[in-house]
Amino acid sequence: MKLRRSTPARALAGLAGAAILSVAAASAATARDTAPETAENPANEAPLHMLVSLDEQQIQVYRGTDLIETSPISSGKRGHSTPTGVFSILEKRRKHFSNLYDNAPMPFMQRLTWSGIALHVGKLPGYPASHGCIRMPRPFAKSLYSMTERGMHVVVTRGQAQPASIRHDVLPQPFVPETTVASLSSETIAADPALRGAIQETPLQASLPVSQPDNPHFDRPLRMIITPQKAPNKIMVLQRLLNQMGYKAGPVDGVAGRKTRAAISLYQEGADLPVTGNITKGLEARIYADAGYEKPQNATLRIRRKFRDVYSAPVTVRNIEREIGTHVFTALDFEQGDKSVEWIAVSAEGERGGSSMDILNRIDMPEKVALEVSKMLTPGTSLTITDRSFKRNTGLGTDFVVITR
Repeated sequence: MKLRRSTPARALAGLAGAAILSVAAASAATARDTAPETAENPANEAPLHMLVSLDEQQIQVYRGTDLIETSPISSGKRGHSTPTGVFSILEKRRKHFSNLYDNAPMPFMQRLTWSGIALHVGKLPGYPASHGCIRMPRPFAKSLYSMTERGMHVVVTRGQAQPASIRHDVLPQPFVPETTVASLSSETIAADPALRGAIQETPLQASLPVSQPDNPHFDRPLRMIITPQKAPNKIMVLQRLLNQMGYKAGPVDGVAGRKTRAAISLYQEGADLPVTGNITKGLEARIYADAGYEKPQNATLRIRRKFRDVYSAPVTVRNIEREIGTHVFTALDFEQGDKSVEWIAVSAEGERGGSSMDILNRIDMPEKVALEVSKMLTPGTSLTITDRSFKRNTGLGTDFVVITR
């Protein structure tokens, strides 16, 4: 089975189902090897998506949400199982030999981790048989290699899933400045002989477009991730606030010792509360209000471009104590100046934490943050929302890697 080669000038990746390999690129895909000649995509063609199901031992190829091809794979055997999670293509080599397993050939290698997991040509016995890599048939692997570039997403899950279109206010839309409309009043028209006769019964209105500079990074998808932050120690917060108000709660060490309890009792007495020296939710709320303290937002949005951090901002996840799971949302193709873009979603851990829509309903993004992200938005941008930890920069170049097992 062979896929048609296609490398659009700006078609960039979306994420799909069980494992999504976003495939769309700038004009030539090179890593350390020279990219093959490619044909251009028809206009407005949706990005290509690859779904890898470890349970089904299968890759599904989607264009947008339309399934167009499937192919078998062979993933990691027992003791060397292929990890599930959200990855990116870190390196590409037409000819590569394993550094770990007897110099074994790995043609059309596309690296997913620096610890040895990759997509490449290999034997397919009909069951998991590799040392962790995802083996593919040669024709498929060769065609796939011609369509990808570094940074393309790969999302690996156990079960089979499908990409689904999704709409939600939390998902960014392209920023388009409003146009300014200038009106000529009837008095202005009457005072200018040149205008009389040219103007009928309604005032003249001229649209004055606001210039919008081209985004110099428009061909580079953003990699965004929202993760919960560890809640601050409540006792330490109360100690700090009591000290600020002059109640001498002692060192801010998170231990409700003698000095802290005495400060609480003194505060309770002054606030006409039962003097117990104990910390309760009601007491916390009262001290927060008196000290003018606002609880910090409980999650962080981070953004990378070309494997480098470019932005971060606080956001809020409602009901933070509940599971979130791992959900990946990807913007499809759009042009500069477009007012909207479609998104697709995939839950990388099934229904853990709820559906993708359920998770979006729990996200509160400040208006200022939403505006800044909209201005940065590019085709193929992805947003991962997860309660899993993620790997940070390794010094070798990587994106937000989320391991789900």
